[in-house]
Amino acid sequence: MLMTTALTAAGPIAALGPDFLNADHLIESFGTAALVGIALVIFVETGLLFPILPGDSLLFTAGALVAQDSLDINIWVLCLVLFAAAFLGDQTGYLIGRTLGPKVFNKPDSRFFKKKYIDQTYAYFDKYGGRTIIVARFVPIVRTYAPVAAGVGGMRYRHFVTYNVVGALLWAVGVTLLGYWLGNFTFIKENIEILLIVVVGLSVVPIGVELLRARRKGAEPEERDERYDDQTERDEVERKAFGA
Repeated sequence: MLMTTALTAAGPIAALGPDFLNADHLIESFGTAALVGIALVIFVETGLLFPILPGDSLLFTAGALVAQDSLDINIWVLCLVLFAAAFLGDQTGYLIGRTLGPKVFNKPDSRFFKKKYIDQTYAYFDKYGGRTIIVARFVPIVRTYAPVAAGVGGMRYRHFVTYNVVGALLWAVGVTLLGYWLGNFTFIKENIEILLIVVVGLSVVPIGVELLRARRKGAEPEERDERYDDQTERDEVERKAFGA
């Protein structure tokens, strides 16, 4: 079904980080279930509080591979499925926050959860208000926690859905089509390995840094923006951002 010479770059790309961070490796491992696998990764990253996944590079790589005929999926079917996965992911995150409330964030730091991620998310809401649901789509880690924070803060559901639709279209469909469009250029077709290495590298480096920091946990105190530690401060941000 897929993986012709377009993925011979797997070796160099694999050196950029763990296999689960490499978009091409993930797609290849899905085999004939590539469409379902890609959609599942997008859903999990945006809906199940698991921020360390290569969402951006996965979307871009999938689009580029379709253009290369290395992934036997209709581009519009791919876009529709990925839009649905991204939309439902954020909906799930919102419902988790709405159901569990502030306690969802009141837990100790772990490998994939850190209070500084919540700080970063509230900083975005402080700056962009409800539009953070759109903006955060393009910010790794923050995109995972933004819908949950919106649910915790009681953002009006109709407002959240509107932002979610726009964000899912711009991110899931937009990035996929960008990969597809670039993948149709002759130069790109002849140098797809280089393109994938660059794209995956740009996506993996920030996440890889977070993983390295997690391994060094305890070696030195972590710097955090503690403005959003206190629930009163978070409530104030929520009132400004959501009208709650």
